[in-house]
Amino acid sequence: MKLIVKREDLIAARQCSSGGRAFFKRHGLDWSDFLKNGIDAEILIKINDVMANQVIEQARRRIWVEAKRNKQ
Repeated sequence: MKLIVKREDLIAARQCSSGGRAFFKRHGLDWSDFLKNGIDAEILIKINDVMANQVIEQARRRIWVEAKRNKQ
């Protein structure tokens, strides 16, 4: 299953949008597309950035909570 990182994961990781925009610009990523559709975690994993990894971890937690909620 493909892990999609969303804006809500950025917020859950206590990171600001302006920092996110700067990160996306620095790495040639589309901020507007991210806001609409999220981004494949594999893209962020390849960048190997500590803050990006924190956001990926939040995405994993979100998916786990959603899966647990759907089983109930």
